[in-house]
Amino acid sequence: MAKLKDQNINQDALSKAAYSLFDFSKKEKSFLVVICVLVSIAGIITPYTYAAMWFGFFLAAYSAIANDSIQTIGTFIASNQTRKWYYLWLFMGLIFVGTVWFSWYFNNGDVSYERLQVPGLDQAPTSFVFLQLAAPIVLLVMTRLRMPVSTTFLLLNVFTYKAGTIAGVVQKSFIGYILAFVIAIVVWYVLEKFVSNYLKGKPKPYWYVLQWFTSGTLWAVWIMQDAANIAVFLPRRLDVWEFIVYAGVVFFGLGFLFYMKGDRIQKIVTEKTKVTDVRAATIVDFVYAIILFYFKMYSNMPMSTTWVFIGLLGGRELSIALAKSKKLKKRKARLVRAWRLARNDVYKAFIGLLVSLILALIINEGVRKEIFDLISGR
Repeated sequence: MAKLKDQNINQDALSKAAYSLFDFSKKEKSFLVVICVLVSIAGIITPYTYAAMWFGFFLAAYSAIANDSIQTIGTFIASNQTRKWYYLWLFMGLIFVGTVWFSWYFNNGDVSYERLQVPGLDQAPTSFVFLQLAAPIVLLVMTRLRMPVSTTFLLLNVFTYKAGTIAGVVQKSFIGYILAFVIAIVVWYVLEKFVSNYLKGKPKPYWYVLQWFTSGTLWAVWIMQDAANIAVFLPRRLDVWEFIVYAGVVFFGLGFLFYMKGDRIQKIVTEKTKVTDVRAATIVDFVYAIILFYFKMYSNMPMSTTWVFIGLLGGRELSIALAKSKKLKKRKARLVRAWRLARNDVYKAFIGLLVSLILALIINEGVRKEIFDLISGR
């Protein structure tokens, strides 16, 4: 009887999954046509190294920024919904250009703040395989499904020729998640009483100044960490014209993203408690910027800022649930909601990690050999 019940549950789950897939394909016909076209172009263009390099970069530039927008400019967009999109775009766009220019000028053409100088990523691709160009297309699909995927894992791992580098990126990212989760619990538990008592009503004008300042700072620090995810397709040292194309493509891509108000993945931010309040957004951005800056100074090893961000939001939700609800029943309901939100974000991020590891194993012979030698005890 129990076995029959389990079978029915599994069949229901499969039926729901099949229906969801059918529903997605029905609603997203135009998007799926675009994806099919991009896959076809990737297959045709792969043998032509120079063309494949710029095609991969264009895809990575938009897909990485679109997916990672929830981390940096997500709260900025959410709390400035009444303002003109082009003001927000020019503010963040000029910060991007200035930040990458600083690295390009002072690091001899390197726009990644030396993230692409670590062993395993220091060699620019001299040829491409189809799956390397397909990685940002996969990221576009996952972004459309509102999945907070690590662009660091998905885009960098397919170019890494050392398994040790992949392990280092994963380890640093997991440490970042745990640290952000714990810090968020402590910070918001302490601040919740202050927020409840003093941050009521309409925000004072200076909060908007503070939020723009902290958002701009966070955006600059994020670029220092994640510019490598976009530049990984390109030479490790860019000349003047290559830099102009690099900065220009991302600048105008940001304009489209702000015009779309962050697109569908923005829901990951807006579903969180009070994050559309400019004061709450300012605090989130400030804490996140400090954590990212710490890891930037810690080492040049790339890391997943996505994991840090979902750790921060997950810990924040849990802390608010603990501090806000005095009644046991209400607190339990809030804790369940916080746990579900955090769990769902982690599940989706894990899918991106698994996809990136599978692609890295398929693409990179050096990574396969290292892992095989490790397993066989050589």
